[in-house]
Amino acid sequence: MYAIIEDSGTQIKVASGDVVDVDLRDLGKRTKTVRFDRVLLLGDPEGDGEAVIGTPYVAGAAVTAEILGEVTGEKIDVIKYKRRKGYRRKQGHRQRYLRVKIAAIKGPSAPKPKSRTTEAKATR
Repeated sequence: MYAIIEDSGTQIKVASGDVVDVDLRDLGKRTKTVRFDRVLLLGDPEGDGEAVIGTPYVAGAAVTAEILGEVTGEKIDVIKYKRRKGYRRKQGHRQRYLRVKIAAIKGPSAPKPKSRTTEAKATR
């Protein structure tokens, strides 16, 4: 099973066991897990079941992940330059991320099918 979650305005496709980097957040020292409630889509990679698409989120679905630690991203250079003016500025930046491992993907609870006798009585 896989899911597409929304975190800080970005959409991330995750499956159980994946290691992903998400935006850094302050969770406290004792927290070992993080829960993503904003699930946009739930799918089955084998294709046996249909994908569940949320409007905008899938009700009752959640993704839990365990925190592996804080990491820094790739360094980028921000350069400003104006020709013929002798103006040059260079600044570097490394974004901080929270590395998590996806532990479980919980789907919505399926509604119980109605019995035929109940439907037959309702239509009479």
